[in-house]
Amino acid sequence: MPRETEPPTGGHPPRDPERVGSPDPSEPAALRAPAVPVHGPGPGGDPSRGYRAVFAVVEFRAVFAAHLLSLLGVVVSELALTVLVYDLTDSPLLSALTFALGMLPYLVGGTLFAGIADRYPARRVLVTCDLICAACVAVMVLPGTPVAGLLLLRCLVAAVSPVFTGTRMAALTDILGEGDLFVLGRSLLRIVSQSALLAGFGVGGLLLAVVSPRGAITITVVTFLCSAALLRIGTRDRPARTTGKGGGTLLGESLAGARLVLGHRRIRALLLLFWLPPAFVVAPEALAAPYADEIGVGSAALGLLMCAMPVGSIAAELYTGAALSPRTRSRVVLPLAAAGLLPLVLYGFRPGVALAAVALVLAGAGSAYVIGLDQWFVEAVPDELRGRAMTVLTAGLMTLQGVGMALAGLAAEFFPVHQVVAGAGAVGTLCLLVLVAEVRRTAPAHRIRTEVRDGADQHMTSG
Repeated sequence: MPRETEPPTGGHPPRDPERVGSPDPSEPAALRAPAVPVHGPGPGGDPSRGYRAVFAVVEFRAVFAAHLLSLLGVVVSELALTVLVYDLTDSPLLSALTFALGMLPYLVGGTLFAGIADRYPARRVLVTCDLICAACVAVMVLPGTPVAGLLLLRCLVAAVSPVFTGTRMAALTDILGEGDLFVLGRSLLRIVSQSALLAGFGVGGLLLAVVSPRGAITITVVTFLCSAALLRIGTRDRPARTTGKGGGTLLGESLAGARLVLGHRRIRALLLLFWLPPAFVVAPEALAAPYADEIGVGSAALGLLMCAMPVGSIAAELYTGAALSPRTRSRVVLPLAAAGLLPLVLYGFRPGVALAAVALVLAGAGSAYVIGLDQWFVEAVPDELRGRAMTVLTAGLMTLQGVGMALAGLAAEFFPVHQVVAGAGAVGTLCLLVLVAEVRRTAPAHRIRTEVRDGADQHMTSG
């Protein structure tokens, strides 16, 4: 395959590769990040120093708290809105559609509005997105809002989400630098996201036992407003990455950014490495209830199957981020990505709950490859394109997970569930072996030389 033209490099001065967060006299003292090394823990060092260094950055603490609040609110509101739609319609289809609408608009929002992430200051974008979501949820609470209106508002919130997430990811490189602190910061946000899935539905279920669905949704309004306040007060007002004075429209900038991102061979390969494993690994989660019915187990076993993969993901991410050095995390990216879906092949033997749970924990643990991949992605994307690239990443990730769930459900209409899950593991592994070879071929020359010098050339250069 011919090598495509590289996008222009950013015009910003390079950051100090050894330290980030050096004090700037023009910044408010409360928002100055301490000078901390970007490198993670080395062999024999304190295994938790890396994560502690991330929390030492005041701005990140505000971002982390805002993420935790808004995420718990979203999970609770999704559950409450699904119950509310079912109460109003008695339709399982519309109730399920409420969940689906949380993923489908990501493609539209992430493609058409991606330019917002680079065209306007990050803090303004983040706060505005939170306020838009709070307004949408507030209208959902009104008793006169029809079901069609509820679904439309759900779509609008979902369309705003990739812009918010992409902008926040790009802003983290300003807050934490482009080195290991950024990687660990992203890791912490992912851990919170996985944990929210485990805790949020439980909290939402208990909440719905004491308040109405509309009452539970009202809580989400408060969480969005608190998130907006934290981001407004706790983060610096940095300038936009691009000026937007080139005469192009926002839609034009968004589409042009998507073309640049997807047209760059290295960035495209890395995006696919983010997207493909989750697209296949959702199969056992999407089919957990049918599989529990297939093997004849009850709701308690179903709950275990639903929790197993997030538990594996959280445990592996914590270990990889805290105990491994940045160099080691980089070395394991491709092996973990290539082998991460193989545990799903165990479903071909129609295992019981215990063995299926082990397979799901191992499949979840395979997602730890993303920690090293984050660093590769930041290195590959120029600064002025970073917000749009992060937004496209988020949009594609959510969209392909939705497609993966739909295809798994469709396949289960014609084949036994255990064969569908095993097939997803086998086909996904074959696709990833091809993709891993492409990622190796597009590796920058300086990275290959470094890996060879460090004795890790099998990871980047062998094929």
